[in-house]
Amino acid sequence: MRNRVINILKNTSGITDWKVNTVRTESTELFFVHKNLETVRSTDTTDVKVTVYVAHDERLGEATFSVYSSYDDEKIKEEIEKAKKKASIIANQSYSLPQNEAGEYASHSNFADYEPHVLASLISRACFEADNVEGGSINALEIFVYKDIVSVQNSRGIDKTQVKYRAMVEAIPTFNGEESVELYEQYNFTEFDHNLVVEEIATKMREVKDRYEAKAPENKLSCPVILDAPELEQLVANYIGNLNFSAVYQHSNAFGLGDDIQKDAKGDRITLTMCGAVKGSVRSSAFDGDGVTLVDRKIIENGKAVALWGGMRYAQYLNEAPTGNLGCMVLECGTLTDGQKMSAPYFRCASMSGLQVDIYNDYIGGEVRLGYYFNGEREIPVTGISISGKLSVALANMRLSNEETTYESYHGPKCAILEGIEIV
Repeated sequence: MRNRVINILKNTSGITDWKVNTVRTESTELFFVHKNLETVRSTDTTDVKVTVYVAHDERLGEATFSVYSSYDDEKIKEEIEKAKKKASIIANQSYSLPQNEAGEYASHSNFADYEPHVLASLISRACFEADNVEGGSINALEIFVYKDIVSVQNSRGIDKTQVKYRAMVEAIPTFNGEESVELYEQYNFTEFDHNLVVEEIATKMREVKDRYEAKAPENKLSCPVILDAPELEQLVANYIGNLNFSAVYQHSNAFGLGDDIQKDAKGDRITLTMCGAVKGSVRSSAFDGDGVTLVDRKIIENGKAVALWGGMRYAQYLNEAPTGNLGCMVLECGTLTDGQKMSAPYFRCASMSGLQVDIYNDYIGGEVRLGYYFNGEREIPVTGISISGKLSVALANMRLSNEETTYESYHGPKCAILEGIEIV
């Protein structure tokens, strides 16, 4: 399909440049109800997107469309003509596409060592091994093992392909008492480690039992707040966007180069690097959607913004070297030990409806569906509360764990402890 589309593009007049992005995905999928395997499915799909560029009036317009397997040559030509017309009335500032690079890449994953159906079965066994909480069960389990062949080719000599692997587990841990309580778990990974899968699901099985038993605290809690990796990923994501070339060019950034984002810091200072690949992260890649080779860049060092990052287009607008659209973030670990964390009462957010971060209004907070109050001896499950505070105060007093973990696009401290956050 891709070669057919490219041949048509090459023979279409009135186009300045073109780009074709293709993702072929092979999947093996298992669907369980309780522990009964109900459905086994394999798929092989290809997604093709075409971008047409038209230079006009010292400007560059672009338009993108999808190509489906049912399209014949005439339909493809028709879609190209539509895109060409759209591009001819879009007046972006001109920029050049990446050029003259070709290569084939393979992501670092041990998935390649397994047949997909064998790997899917091993993952399911690990999940059910964790199903050992009395009164609890995995009500539903879905396993997806994917192999993605990602490619980009353009009119300027870009021709790159990467083979990538990933898996997703979707589980519904349930605890049955006088009422039934469920949690939803989505777990994405690119390296299979039996023990890590067991640990992940076992944690959710304990949490669903704790969610059943959790109650609102009788008295208002006043203690430091601990955020785990999922919330730290959300926190960091709000800062990386402000240092992207596009945000700076469009003047939508809340801070810029040289700014201190941790004024009057008394805790651990943030050092953050945007990366193309992190072991275990499903966002890892060798190149971005334009075909730009990804280059790691440290953007925050000791709490100060030191560099920008981003793709080809906005990098040119700012006369910067492009890093490509980097998908992973690495936050350096801090000084907080496990012993220090447990030296005084704290409140740990285990499950939130979503961490809310507003840099402009200096706010951090959110609803906590399940949390744990550590009273100096043990963690007590609590629910029905929220956290709220000034973002600047939280960052200034933040301590980062000296243990690291990987979660989605994030690699860094397993947790952070924040002072000055109100628990309501």
